[in-house]
Amino acid sequence: MYASGTTSQRSLRVGVGILAAAAAVALLYYGRVFFITIVIATIIAFLLEPMVGFFMKLRFPRGLASFVVCSLGLMVLYFVALGLYTEGVAMMDDLPAYSERINEIVDNASLRVEHFQEKVYQTVVPRRFQEGAELPPAPPPEPASRGNRNAKKKPDNEPPPIQEVRVRPEPTPLFNYIYEYLRSFYSVLLMASFVPFLVYFILSWRDHLRGRLLAMLEGDTRYTVAKALDGVAEMVRAYVIGNFLLGLLLSIASALLFALVKLPYWIVVAPISGFLSLAPYIGMPLALIPPLVAALPLGTQPALYLYLSGSVAMLHLLGLNLLYPKFVGSRVHLNPLVVTIALMLWGMLWGGIGLLLAIPLTAAIKAIFDNVASLQHYGRLLGD
Repeated sequence: MYASGTTSQRSLRVGVGILAAAAAVALLYYGRVFFITIVIATIIAFLLEPMVGFFMKLRFPRGLASFVVCSLGLMVLYFVALGLYTEGVAMMDDLPAYSERINEIVDNASLRVEHFQEKVYQTVVPRRFQEGAELPPAPPPEPASRGNRNAKKKPDNEPPPIQEVRVRPEPTPLFNYIYEYLRSFYSVLLMASFVPFLVYFILSWRDHLRGRLLAMLEGDTRYTVAKALDGVAEMVRAYVIGNFLLGLLLSIASALLFALVKLPYWIVVAPISGFLSLAPYIGMPLALIPPLVAALPLGTQPALYLYLSGSVAMLHLLGLNLLYPKFVGSRVHLNPLVVTIALMLWGMLWGGIGLLLAIPLTAAIKAIFDNVASLQHYGRLLGD
């Protein structure tokens, strides 16, 4: 009886765990905009916390220090956006050259596809079926004359033929198209507008929230939670800073290589290509797009495109295999299988932004497991 009761309790716990996991996945999926906003604001707050501590050492109150740090962050974003806008205005002047070159490439590609299809058709289909059989011309219809006895007269009382009436759908106004397009981004823009305020409140109320949370706990649990919070903050900060430094190095190297061939707008193209190279698994194809598109007005120069492709591929392989383990890998300690599954899971739940947040979220979960004694075996399972 005791063994049977233990088995039933274990089955009950497993069933409850599965239901809880399914509910958590559904909650993360349907509330993805809300949770993404909270996660991004928390990560930014973790990154800015050392700067707040620096100003607090200068006798600034935490509230004022948080306000100064957030203002400096917004100012940096403003100047970055201003630089991108300036380069974008300059690119608009060269837009006809890009459009002409793209149309030329598309026309050449379509002609090649047509020639290829024609060759395949001539090779596969027999010639007799290609030419087709000539059909004899159909005899003209015999006109109905007045003296023709076989001509049928139309009865006077015959009803007119029923004409098919086609109901055309009412065209959707342009306003509806614009409304539907903007409505899909409304929730994203609305939540994004809360990020600066969330960051400020997380920074300014950090000590208060941390103290109230720890006051709810007692004994070793309080120490465990405090250690887990510190571990998560340290890991996320190290991961993001490591990626930023690596992206900065790749951007500088890309700028030097692109400037050697006088690539148009290399100042903007190089950082975009450098940071896109850090995307998991698809970094190199994404990093190739900006320089190849920027080189379109320079004409058809195979050597130039080979140089750009080889440069991006070399930097990507160098950064991924040599620099990434030193800057990021030593701080995360996740095995490749867990990284792949995490990318699949968070990408399915949150789309493209989930791919960017997959590794820091999984590493944060591992940091919690590592600092909780009863969950350390799960942390070792996720680790390398």
